[in-house]
Amino acid sequence: MEVVSCSHSCSALHQTPRSVWRRGSGLGLGHAKPPRPRRSVILCVGTTSGTSNPGDSSKVHSTQGFYVSDMDATLQGIPSRKVGEVEKVMIQSLPEGPDSSPISTGLWEWKPKLTVYYERSGTENRKAPAVLFLPGFGVGTFHFEKQLKDLGRDHKVWTLDFLGQGMSLPCEDPAPSNIAGEQSEEAFWGFGQDSQPWAEELVYSVDLWQNQVQHFIEEVIREPVYIVGNSLGGFVAMYLAASSPHLVKGVTLLNATPFWGFFPNPATSPRLSKIFPWSGTFPLPSFVRKLTEAVWQKISDPRSIHDILKQVYADHSTNVDKVFSRIVEITQHPAAAASFASIMFAPRGQISFQEAVSRCQSQGVPISLMYGREDPWVRPIWGIKVKQQVPEAPYYEISPAGHCPHDEVPEVINYLLRGWLKNLESEGSIDLPFLEEPSYAEHGVSKELEFVREGSRKSVSVRLYGSKISLWSQLSSFFNTPVSNSRVVSR
Repeated sequence: MEVVSCSHSCSALHQTPRSVWRRGSGLGLGHAKPPRPRRSVILCVGTTSGTSNPGDSSKVHSTQGFYVSDMDATLQGIPSRKVGEVEKVMIQSLPEGPDSSPISTGLWEWKPKLTVYYERSGTENRKAPAVLFLPGFGVGTFHFEKQLKDLGRDHKVWTLDFLGQGMSLPCEDPAPSNIAGEQSEEAFWGFGQDSQPWAEELVYSVDLWQNQVQHFIEEVIREPVYIVGNSLGGFVAMYLAASSPHLVKGVTLLNATPFWGFFPNPATSPRLSKIFPWSGTFPLPSFVRKLTEAVWQKISDPRSIHDILKQVYADHSTNVDKVFSRIVEITQHPAAAASFASIMFAPRGQISFQEAVSRCQSQGVPISLMYGREDPWVRPIWGIKVKQQVPEAPYYEISPAGHCPHDEVPEVINYLLRGWLKNLESEGSIDLPFLEEPSYAEHGVSKELEFVREGSRKSVSVRLYGSKISLWSQLSSFFNTPVSNSRVVSR
């Protein structure tokens, strides 16, 4: 049997040249590539011992895919794929124990009294690209533990907590009480009469977070990065890439929120912003304090947190105990309530999400999209809108998966991210995941990605949208209704 190619992760990560992604008019440009022989796939599961390095081709990993020509498959008696059957691909499971990349923590004092907590992994991979993960609202670095441990084996991986969230909450009261003895361990910080000098202009806004991430890259990471952002983190990622494209090699959006902030920005709408009496500064006004106390009591209740997690995770068998306990721990910080109020009343960013996407496209910043289909908050239609605005951006829709696909199906996200990074780092000599056939760039394709988790085999459906997106596909993504595969795979 003639072996045409071998992939240790069963990825078949062939991709479109970088010039196409940066300057092309859509995925359809992949047709310029010469046609490849049609192939059939045999997926084999083996065993491995010792440390597994996904970037080391000299070792045998737990899954391997051997590709042979259709003629060879016929001669060997291998059954051809039936019409309408979706291709199943075995991908790597998450590493465990000594196979995982160790995680280290750090504190970076950006400004006086404003200390940023961060985590990193794989920094010994000096020649590997740096990847920065930005979390969603209400969570933090702990939400990317599965990426740090896995991708850190062959990349330099970083993540941080936004100021006012996670473990980047202030260590001192930004507006302490003037009455001696009034403040106790149970008292809310930020509810005093006057702000501390270091907190006079402090507002936990998207502008602050964009500035924070920019300086973190410049002063801590010290090299351009690929940014992966979930929810709020996706908004900040696009904002930063649009404002500082020299620091960003590419952006991946994981169910990114397409809007943030309710109130006008003083820089872009100075007159309109004066109508509103408070814009998230410290101390909190008296009417905001009462409102915050009432709302905070409800949303910080562990039962409410449990209900929210149940809502945003599509697969309820996913273990979220660690995420739950960390969120509860954050809500118990004395600065958490006032920080939440500042975030809710902070002005919008100086540029919108749509404008950020447009700027990134015009400045040649590569974008990829990986969205959980069952997200009740950021429905897939928002990912399709970005895809329509940037036709060359690969858009993967994952099911079942909700608002946090990186934590719910990390095996799939890590697999897709590795493929995307390989494509850009190789300047297009390695194809994107699922684009081993040129026609898929235009029409799209669906596959079943399988992996082993805790001894059980799991299967997740992933659909790559092509450059031609039908009206029915848009409606189905909006209403979250099932759709038939856009392209039948017969290989």
